Amino acid sequence: MTSRNNSAREIAADVTAGRTSAVETATAALGRIEAARALNAVVTIDPARTLADAAAVDERVRAGEKMPLAGVPIIVKDNIWVGGWRITQGSRLFADFVAPQDAIAIERLRKAGAVIVGIGATSEFASKGVTTSQLYGPTRHPLGPTLTPGGSSGGPAAAVAAGLVPLAIGTDAGGSSRRPPAHVGVAGFKPSYGAIPYGPSFAEPFFGLSVTAPIAADVSDIMLAFEVMAGTDPRDPDSADIAQKADDIAGLRIAFSPRLGLDIAVDDVVANGLISTVQRLSDAGLHIAHRDPVWPAGATEEAIMPLQHAGLAALYGDTFRNDPDVFDPDIARQIERGLSWSGTDVAGALVASAAIANAFAAFFTEVDLLLTPTVPCVAWPFAQLGPDMIGGRPASPRGHAVFTPFVNHARLPAISIPCGTDANGLPFGLQIIARRGQDRSLLRAAGHIEMMISE
Repeated sequence: MTSRNNSAREIAADVTAGRTSAVETATAALGRIEAARALNAVVTIDPARTLADAAAVDERVRAGEKMPLAGVPIIVKDNIWVGGWRITQGSRLFADFVAPQDAIAIERLRKAGAVIVGIGATSEFASKGVTTSQLYGPTRHPLGPTLTPGGSSGGPAAAVAAGLVPLAIGTDAGGSSRRPPAHVGVAGFKPSYGAIPYGPSFAEPFFGLSVTAPIAADVSDIMLAFEVMAGTDPRDPDSADIAQKADDIAGLRIAFSPRLGLDIAVDDVVANGLISTVQRLSDAGLHIAHRDPVWPAGATEEAIMPLQHAGLAALYGDTFRNDPDVFDPDIARQIERGLSWSGTDVAGALVASAAIANAFAAFFTEVDLLLTPTVPCVAWPFAQLGPDMIGGRPASPRGHAVFTPFVNHARLPAISIPCGTDANGLPFGLQIIARRGQDRSLLRAAGHIEMMISE
């Protein structure tokens, strides 16, 4: 019997009970990946390694081992180390790099019985909002071959949305595993900074911001993956244990901020869709107040972007000076700009980052959950860094990313779940944010909200 394209929970139950095998499940996933090559969501496969790993899981099952992800096929983003696999960061600089070991999160997933069936596409160095690279080309949206799923975790998100796998693992330093899920209609979770140990991996241009982020069709599978990966590890000095108790949603103070308290453009279909969703949640019994965070003067994404540019320049500036053409032109521009920033500019960005974190901390002394849009628009053509217009205004290349980066700088947990589509069926998402360390309460609440939206 071959496995159906079920949830991670169902697959693990079937494999554990002997109704199917990890080898059968992995074989089926590899077949789906092959059939969806035009999507370009999965950039590397190693069928022999995958099937050998699946066979080892089957042996563990036969030996009586209980594994929460037994036989679950997963896609891992192309900037997370998977020992023995080619991991490139979407960069020609790393085209032949083979990871020497697993990242801690991957080690834990394997121990839980997950089977890696492929590596998901990312933009170069996970540093832009569309998933294209000179090494692999564009990843396409499952609902339209000319559209982008967003970035930088576009490959993992598109793989889940297309039904290639039930679960994928991305990274998120500014929204990379919330915005693509919102654009393709699945769920993406950014945990609190440190809740899931990070690395061993490549040198990170996003100092103190990036996290390992599960992507799945629903919140329950994300919760399952999070519990497998979470928990402190001495190899990551920033890792930390978080609250075990998950609060009941009925007792949570919930706020809705349609523009996150910022002067940002939002397409009418998204704005109206979020208002309708919040009204449905209120009608279902949730107590939701309209309330915006209060930001310090000058709190914008532009104020904090020098950190990304300077990080890229610190890592790759010398290579850029010698051979700028080896880089994606969009990344080259970021590196060039990073080389131009002064120490004072970078320090100013750190000051702005800390001020944003403090403002969010103050907000969450009086609120438990914050609801916002995840994205201000639906997917756009992959040849563009962003849509030309949002909310009737000319949009900057980062105009599509406005709702997510502040969360990273405050190191808070946040999740995107689907909440509507436009007239063409293109999805957008609801972002739910909580204070740092309240990951389990956030996930529990998100599961309830997900059910309320779908009813």
